[in-house]
Amino acid sequence: MNQLFSIFRIDAARANEIAAMPDEPHIHDFEELIVGIKGELEHFIDFKAYTVQAPLVSFIAKGKAHRVVTKLQHGDFDMWVLRFKSEFISETIFQLYNSFHNNANQVLQTGACFNRLSAMCEIIDQEMKSATPDLSIVRHLLSALFIMIESERKKLTENDNANNIIQNETFVNFLKILEDNFRRPLGVEFYAEKLFMSSRNLNLICQKIMNQSVSEIIETRKLTEAKNLLASTNKSISEIGFELGYNEKSYFSNVFKKKSGQTPSEFRDEMQNLIA
Repeated sequence: MNQLFSIFRIDAARANEIAAMPDEPHIHDFEELIVGIKGELEHFIDFKAYTVQAPLVSFIAKGKAHRVVTKLQHGDFDMWVLRFKSEFISETIFQLYNSFHNNANQVLQTGACFNRLSAMCEIIDQEMKSATPDLSIVRHLLSALFIMIESERKKLTENDNANNIIQNETFVNFLKILEDNFRRPLGVEFYAEKLFMSSRNLNLICQKIMNQSVSEIIETRKLTEAKNLLASTNKSISEIGFELGYNEKSYFSNVFKKKSGQTPSEFRDEMQNLIA
């Protein structure tokens, strides 16, 4: 994708075309948001297959392996697809990663509030179709769209402790630092020092919000990246382990199996069978 931003609408005819020639699981170099008004998606993402019906939103982060198969709902289909580079709304992107982590597909409530999402997409589309689209306007509209989505999400997860992730500045800052450094063999002390706090206090915060220690969160992030690399590249297991800070293949394989219940080879074989 060469543009910073693009938007298009999928109707019933186009949905049938996509369903007739489904993509293989693939990875984008951009972020993608789907706002589903009518229709159904069979969505393979986060290494699982989901079936979700509109009204829905689905956010596919850059670098995530996924595949979408479109299906009509009562003979109809209507979904917006918005694609954009991370830097287009860099101030919002990390919050999106938190909000949709391991929960890419979210079914929302019908009614006037959800209809605002479709209306906002139409406004964005109109601006992009103008003779000289103003990307600064589109950027503000896109940020407003995500604020609306987050508002709708909160109505469905009012008591969900995951909302505390966004509200807790220390935890969010930890995740930002982790995203830049998880490939390196660094321990709790490194992250605590970057946040100007003790390792004990950082562990307490992580335990409260995620019910995991700092070390467990670091390993989980490494495991997620390992799965992406195993599913989407031909790199050897040793190469992937080394890239993620594991100097020995056997140690990497043991950690992977302990976390996922499979060896890296077994996971790769399973992904290849799913794709086939």
